[in-house]
Amino acid sequence: MEFTRKKHRLDPNDYVGEKWFFVTMCCEGRTPVFLEPEIAEQIIAVLRAETAKHQFIVDAFCVMPDHFHFLMLGMSPDSNLLALAKSFKQKTAYAYQRSHRTKLWQRNFYDHVLRSGESSDRVAAYIWMNPVRKGFCKRFDDYPFSGSFTRPLKRSPEAEGWVPPWKKTKMPA
Repeated sequence: MEFTRKKHRLDPNDYVGEKWFFVTMCCEGRTPVFLEPEIAEQIIAVLRAETAKHQFIVDAFCVMPDHFHFLMLGMSPDSNLLALAKSFKQKTAYAYQRSHRTKLWQRNFYDHVLRSGESSDRVAAYIWMNPVRKGFCKRFDDYPFSGSFTRPLKRSPEAEGWVPPWKKTKMPA
């Protein structure tokens, strides 16, 4: 029997335009690659360059030891999340593979297109509170590898009630 991967992407057109996107990318095997500050800083630098190139602004990001969250807004009708993700992962993976001789990223990534009723502020707060929830710091603004390219300072978190769709538990029927 041949193994086939489950398709989990929306129609490609759903990833284009002036929309909010929440993205999580995980390291291969959930290896804590980003414990090395230089690698975490490189990831942030490439994110800054690639999102500008692909006409996105990053409202919130957080580089955790084994994964990476970011929230961004397409600034053009041509802003394309899939093109950005491919370019970002290729550039970061190539540099990492050359120096460490192993894969950086899992094959895919998680994405969520925010709906009209979802607050980007609450999603940003969810992202910034990730290191607090994991016990890496007591205050969200103490974590060195999170922030925003659009806000001067991280706002006080208001993440209560927002959970990424893939983490929601299914309600019994």
